[in-house]
Amino acid sequence: MFAWIFRLPIFLLFFGIAGIAMLVPAIYAGVLHDSHEGRAFLYSAILVLFIFGLIALAISDTGRSPRTVDFLVSLFLAFTVLPLVLALPFWWGLATTSYLNAYVEMLSSFTTTGATLFDSPRLSPSLHLWRGLVAWLGGLLMWIAAAAVFAPLSLGGFEVTTRAEPGLDEGRLDHVGAAHPMKRWQRGVIAMVPIYAGLTLIMWIMLTILGENSLVGLMHAMSVMATSGISPVNGLADAKAGPGGEVVLFLFMLFALSRTTFSSDTGAVRRDSVLKDHEFRLGILVVLLVPTFLFLRHWIGAFEVDDIQNTQAAVQAAWGSIFTVLSFLTTTGFASAEWQTAQAWSGLGTPGLILMGLAIVGGGVATTAGGVKLLRVYVLYLQGLGEMQRLVHPSMVVGQTKASRRIRQKGAQIAWVFFMLFAISLAFVTISLAGLGAGFEEALVMAIASLTNTGPLVAVAVETPIDLVGQTSAVKLVMCAAMALGRLETLAIIALMSTELWRR
Repeated sequence: MFAWIFRLPIFLLFFGIAGIAMLVPAIYAGVLHDSHEGRAFLYSAILVLFIFGLIALAISDTGRSPRTVDFLVSLFLAFTVLPLVLALPFWWGLATTSYLNAYVEMLSSFTTTGATLFDSPRLSPSLHLWRGLVAWLGGLLMWIAAAAVFAPLSLGGFEVTTRAEPGLDEGRLDHVGAAHPMKRWQRGVIAMVPIYAGLTLIMWIMLTILGENSLVGLMHAMSVMATSGISPVNGLADAKAGPGGEVVLFLFMLFALSRTTFSSDTGAVRRDSVLKDHEFRLGILVVLLVPTFLFLRHWIGAFEVDDIQNTQAAVQAAWGSIFTVLSFLTTTGFASAEWQTAQAWSGLGTPGLILMGLAIVGGGVATTAGGVKLLRVYVLYLQGLGEMQRLVHPSMVVGQTKASRRIRQKGAQIAWVFFMLFAISLAFVTISLAGLGAGFEEALVMAIASLTNTGPLVAVAVETPIDLVGQTSAVKLVMCAAMALGRLETLAIIALMSTELWRR
């Protein structure tokens, strides 16, 4: 049965999994005696699974062997078309919104962006669970797709380390790429699902032990693993687990700094240990330096208002900065409950520009985090360091150091090309949103939140939270396109236009 399933087109499998997933909130709604939403999810699941069964029977064992590019197309469809299916029970269950709003909500969840159009009290527990579950599945998809699609095609950050050109199947050059495309998916599912689900379960249990509500604990656990930042309450400010819960979330957010924290299945980023991994070390450095800068800034503010002796407020402010910096660096988007304490302690506001900059840097390659990615930033740092050495000693020969042996010869060039593509995309999306009626500041924040898949920026990075539901339909569609682009990355979209890749 398992082998027969994997002979189906991968996008059709996504379709079937979506139908099965709808049964979870259907059962939960039934337990809560919410008959309307229970029927919405149950009937949607039956419809989706019925269509899935008909298509599966019609095309089973009739198609050609899939190519790697077919899976890249399937990922593109998953992040653009599949949310139309995921939105059906949400729209039906909520019954007070348009299908476009439901689509935007589901695409935001599935891309792990987490930008919500609805206030928490407006949504029922089963609808909150559906949002969190969709985001969790979207994060799992990215974990598996990293080894099954992006690594063989030298995309998603792997292009700076592998030998093949971006968008071209490495095939004969590497044992990972040499495997049959569907075999890579099978191996990814077998290897990643137990780890992903197990870590989520452990986090949920730990949060529950610390006093968190069962649903809130599960939602926060799924949100951290998927780096979606989705919460059924007002973030961590209303969480019952307290500082202990934030410590737990902090530890598990470290998995989004580097894939070596949970897997070594992709040779492009493999290291001897996580402590020697360049991404992880760079991420920890950022988490230490930026909060130090923020703490000193607040300390100076507290000195001016003669509140420097308030040690408790100082400790709370330091923790709030450390947690929030890691959260936005990994594009999770949870703000610590003590984030406001830092501002109250010194009387100064923390500029959202820092949080937007952290989101742009992003987390590790082949994780659920968005942004430019730490590996590309590290490669550009190595290039800059080499250029400065040449400025001091123009005649010296800069050889490969131990730290740069895994970086391909053109790695810095490709990383810079991606950074420029990201900057151009950011400018284009910002101009488009501003041209459609959004204010410039709002347009910039929404563009960064969408392209980096860090939705909570629209509420945290500005003085007044941006009302997404009140935006025009055109603005929402541009944000949808930007969220899908940010999840797949610009190089992957360009690779889909490569005629050479389609001929293979």
